[in-house]
Amino acid sequence: MTDLPALVAAFTTLFVIVDPPGLVPVFIALTRGMSAAQRRAIAIRACLVATVLMFVFLLLGEAVLAFVGISMPAFQIAGGVLLFLTALDMLFDRRQARRDDNANASIADDDSDDPSVFPLALPLIVGPGAIATIILLTGQAQSTTDVAAIAGVFLSILLIVFLAFLSAGAIERALGKTGINVVTRVLGMLLAALSVQFILDGLRTSGIAG
Repeated sequence: MTDLPALVAAFTTLFVIVDPPGLVPVFIALTRGMSAAQRRAIAIRACLVATVLMFVFLLLGEAVLAFVGISMPAFQIAGGVLLFLTALDMLFDRRQARRDDNANASIADDDSDDPSVFPLALPLIVGPGAIATIILLTGQAQSTTDVAAIAGVFLSILLIVFLAFLSAGAIERALGKTGINVVTRVLGMLLAALSVQFILDGLRTSGIAG
């Protein structure tokens, strides 16, 4: 995990799962009408909560699997299937539609509600795909150095999310709706390929495939 190709693969996987460009329009919708200071405070809280959640799954994810009697190969295969479904959602825009629905529901309930914990931190930043990826990557770690490297990777992803939130207005003007849609679909293609790799790794580890 500490070698460069493995770190790049881990970074790419988490990046396409969290999808910072896809979060920008939702953040803009959730913080509509707020000042720059209010947006910044919400971005900070959302990323801090997401950091805590990711560390919980990083440190306790495998223990939870052992407690319920699920093997890592089985989780690798199931996680790969889940990531593939997420990729399909990204490619066909279903994921963004759900995000927009969550954003609209939150705004409709109460414009003064703080969206930093829900729906931003959970489930938009740390969703099922991100949780599965963290557990899968941790399962492949062979030392505490590898675990620390994984932690560094997802902290860098959260930093990108935070910077994207701070730059939401400029990004919206620069990319436009079409540009954000294109970026999301490219990320979806990458995620589809990575999810298939997870499935193949699980089959190989279980001895089903050579």
